[in-house]
Amino acid sequence: MIRPEASIIHLVVAAAAATALYAFGLVIWRLYFSPLARFPGPKIAAATLWYEFYWDVVKKGQWVWEIDRMHRQYGPIVRINPYELHIVDSDFYDELYSGKQVKYSWWTKLAGSDRSTFATVSSEDHRRRRGALNPFFSKRSITGLEPVIREKIAKLCRRLDRFAETGEVVRLDVALMATTIDIICDFGFAADRKYLDEPDFKLEWKDTVSGVCETGAMARHFSWLLAPMKLLPRFIIDVIDPGFGVLLRWHEVTRKQIRPILAYEDDMNSSKSRKTIFHTLRDSDLPAHEKTVERFVDEAATFTVAGSESTAQATAKIMFFLKYYPGVLVKLRQELKSAIPHASQMIPTVELQQLPYLTAVIHEGLRLSPITIRLPRVVQGPTQYKEWLIPPGTPVSETPYFVLMDPEIFPDPRLFRPERWLEAADRGIRLDKYLVLFGKGSRQCAGINLARAEIFELVSMLVMRYDWKFARDYSLSDAYDGRDAFVMHAKLDDIGLHVTMQQAN
Repeated sequence: MIRPEASIIHLVVAAAAATALYAFGLVIWRLYFSPLARFPGPKIAAATLWYEFYWDVVKKGQWVWEIDRMHRQYGPIVRINPYELHIVDSDFYDELYSGKQVKYSWWTKLAGSDRSTFATVSSEDHRRRRGALNPFFSKRSITGLEPVIREKIAKLCRRLDRFAETGEVVRLDVALMATTIDIICDFGFAADRKYLDEPDFKLEWKDTVSGVCETGAMARHFSWLLAPMKLLPRFIIDVIDPGFGVLLRWHEVTRKQIRPILAYEDDMNSSKSRKTIFHTLRDSDLPAHEKTVERFVDEAATFTVAGSESTAQATAKIMFFLKYYPGVLVKLRQELKSAIPHASQMIPTVELQQLPYLTAVIHEGLRLSPITIRLPRVVQGPTQYKEWLIPPGTPVSETPYFVLMDPEIFPDPRLFRPERWLEAADRGIRLDKYLVLFGKGSRQCAGINLARAEIFELVSMLVMRYDWKFARDYSLSDAYDGRDAFVMHAKLDDIGLHVTMQQAN
C-alpha cells in the first residue's frame, strides 16, 4: 500500500521534472528554432527575460548600458531578449517610427496606466485617442497658454528673489519641477497644485515621480502586482511604498474632479470656470466606452508625470551646463539683452523661439537630457534592415539616447556645444532631424509644444534675471552616465542642483 505522503512526493517530483523539461525545451526552441534564432546577440539574453530583469531591476536601470555593450560586440542589430530586436542606427530611426505604429503590449506595462494614449497598443485606437487630445495641445492652444506660463514663472522668480536676499541654498531642480507641475495642472485641469508655494517646492512630488519612473521595469516584469497593491489599506501602502501612496492620493483627487465633468454636473457658466482636458475628452467624438473616469485618470497621470519630470529635468541640465560653460552663458546673455532690453517686457514665446543662439542652447540641452528607455514597435510586415529580414510580428526598438549621443552626428557628443547647431544650419544640415527625445511619427509626444514653450520661457527669464553659483562641488561627469528611469537619471539628478542665487547685473 502506497502511503499518501509518498504519493504527494511522487506528484511533486513529476511536476518538477515536467517543469524542468518544459523549460529546457523552451530554451532550446528559443536558441535554435525561433524565427529570431539567426540574429546576433548573447545566448543568455535570447534564452530568458531574467537577463533583462537582472540588469534593469537588480542592477537598477543598467540595462541600457548592457544593450550598448551588446551592440559594440555584435553590431547594429541585436536580439536583446527572447522576443525583441534592438537596432542602433540613427538614419533608420525615422523608418522604424514612421507610418502606423503598433506598440509592444508587454513593454507598455511600464506606464502603469494601461488605458492612456501613451500605453495604447493598436495604431487605430491610438489615432482615435490622440485625435481627441490634439486640439488641447496644439500650437494655437499653447500660444494662448503664454499668460499662465509667465504667471507661474513670475511666482518662481518671487521665491528665488527671497533666496537671493537671504543667501540660502535652493534646490533649483525641485523648484523647476514645482513650476512645471503647477503649469500643467493649471493648464490641463484648471487646478493649480500650488507646489510653488510649498517651503521645499514639494520635494515629495519630485521623489514620487522619480520613483514611478524607476519602477517601470519592475512593473513590466510583474504587471500583475499592481492590482493587489491598490487593494491594500492606504496605511500599509504608505509603509511599503510611500511614493505609490502619494500617487494614489493624486489619482483620487483627480477622480473627484472628473466625476462631475463626466456627469455634466460641473458649472461651466461661472466666470471663473475654465475648460479642462477632461471637458475636451468628454466632448470629443470618442465612443462612450472610452469616456470613463478610470481612463481619464490614466490619461491625466501619464501626461502630468511626463510633462513635469522631463521638462524640469531638461531645464535644470541646461542651467547646470550654462554655469559650467561660462562662455556660452555670456553669449546667450548678449543675445537676450539685444532682443529683450528689459526682463519686465518679455517678447512673445513665438519670438523667443526664433532667437538662434537661445534655440541652439536649448537644443543642445535637450540632446544632453536624453530618453534612455527603448521604444519597441511591432513590425506588421517583413521589414528589411541591411542584410537582415525581420519577421512580421517582431518587436523592434531603438533607444533615443544612442541617436542623441551618436558621434557620427554629434562629434564629441558629451560636450555641451550649442555652436554645433548653428554650424550645421550654415551648411544646410538639419540636426533637429536627430533631436528624437520627443519621439517621431504619429506617436510623437503630444506635449512637445508645451514643453518647448516652458523651457524657452524658463531659461530666458532665469538667465536674464539671475546669476547662480553651485552650492556644492560638481563635476561634468555628474551629468552623464547614470541609470535608465525613462529619462536618464545621472548623479546630478540624484543629489540635486543645489545653488545660491543673486540678482544679475
